[in-house]
Amino acid sequence: MVRLFRVILPVGDIKQAAAFYGTLLGAPGRRVSSGRHYFDCGETILACFDPRADGDPWDARPNPDHVYFAVDDLEAALARARAAGCELRGDGIATRPWGERSFYGRDPWGNPICCVDAETVFRGTA
Repeated sequence: MVRLFRVILPVGDIKQAAAFYGTLLGAPGRRVSSGRHYFDCGETILACFDPRADGDPWDARPNPDHVYFAVDDLEAALARARAAGCELRGDGIATRPWGERSFYGRDPWGNPICCVDAETVFRGTA
C-alpha cells in the first residue's frame, strides 16, 4: 500500500507562512526546523518550506497547480482565508460541474490552493 504523507508548499517567509496557514487551517501547526513549519491535515502533513531560512542557496518558487483541502465548514474556511489575506479567485464559493462546492485562491507566495466542502469531495468515481 502507498500513502501520501507530506506535501511541500514553497514559501518565501516561514514566519508569515506559519501565520497564514495557521489562520487558513485553524490550527497553529509546529516548527520543525528554521525553514519548515508542519500542519497536520488528516494523515498528510502540509509542510511549508522556506529554503533560504533552512540554509539552502535557492529561493522558493510556487507550486504549478493546486493543493486541495477538504474542510468540514466551507463558509468558515472562506472567512479564515479572507482573514489570512488569501488572494481569492472568482466570487468565492461555487459548485463545480463535477459536484464539489469549493473556492480557489493563492497564498502570498503564489501557491494555488482550493478548499472543498468535505461532504462534496469528488474522487473520480460516482
